[in-house]
Amino acid sequence: MTDFEFDDPGGFSSFTMGIRSSKPVQPPAVLYRRLEGKDNAILDFETEKEVFLALGANNIAAHCHYYDKTCRIESFYQGRSLTANDLFEAENLRQIASQLYRLHQLMPPGLPRQSLFELLHDKWGQLAKQVLKNEIDCFPPNERTMCEALREIYSPATLEKVRQCLPDGELTFCHNDTYHGNIMKLDGGEIKLVDFEFSCLNNKAYDFSNLFAETVMRHQQADYPYFRIAEPEYDDHELGLLINFYLDNAEFENPQARQKEFEKLLRDTNAMLMLSDYKYAMAALPLAVNPIQKIRFIPYAYQRFNKFLASCEQLDS
Repeated sequence: MTDFEFDDPGGFSSFTMGIRSSKPVQPPAVLYRRLEGKDNAILDFETEKEVFLALGANNIAAHCHYYDKTCRIESFYQGRSLTANDLFEAENLRQIASQLYRLHQLMPPGLPRQSLFELLHDKWGQLAKQVLKNEIDCFPPNERTMCEALREIYSPATLEKVRQCLPDGELTFCHNDTYHGNIMKLDGGEIKLVDFEFSCLNNKAYDFSNLFAETVMRHQQADYPYFRIAEPEYDDHELGLLINFYLDNAEFENPQARQKEFEKLLRDTNAMLMLSDYKYAMAALPLAVNPIQKIRFIPYAYQRFNKFLASCEQLDS
């Protein structure tokens, strides 16, 4: 053990840790990701493995050194995760767009034909119900009240609200969790996507809208629950810049065809913005009983879900 240095563990829905050797060996560092007991996985183990290996073979994900049902050991990226402020730099958006375009051209074998949000409702809805009904006594009284309100999240009425946000069009292989913390800037300046655990079929516009999902979070607040959701600081300028960089990778018959595709993607991206709040609320609930992080997951889910419902009310008004 003394031959290695261990980074502090991280990860929102899975346990990850950088491991560095103090000896002159190759590779000098790896990323360890624990997979055992991951009840909230979107894909079954074999499909998720095929997806990750396909991403690695196309130099989109990190190279995999080892993979079994308990863990995965990946090449270690030397660099840093992006911050929310990094998303407002044009060069970063250009590289992110290019990486997403390459990813969207893939179709790994064995993917379920359902979209991400159908899978979320079917898989995470049951996990949310288990927490909110059977594990409610684990939480303090104020959070139990939130649990009762959150039971609406897995209802048929909420699923219908989600469906109303889904644009028309064919499904594409997507990352589905493109917030800034899942994007790294390597020491040489290259941008890399990481954390593909949510990757499956979806409307590709969601990879644009979800990019800015966590820029509204304000952490380290003085009062419980020590975070809040602020008003967005991005708008169609940032979204349009990202989409235009994305379309730079494609070929069009004429400028009019490109403009038509741009307008559709921007429209679809805006329609899907609120779905990040629904997704992250659902993702937080299975983690609330045995949290990986110190964040209070019930208040987090409660704020996210209420933001989703408020956005739905604005659409209906």
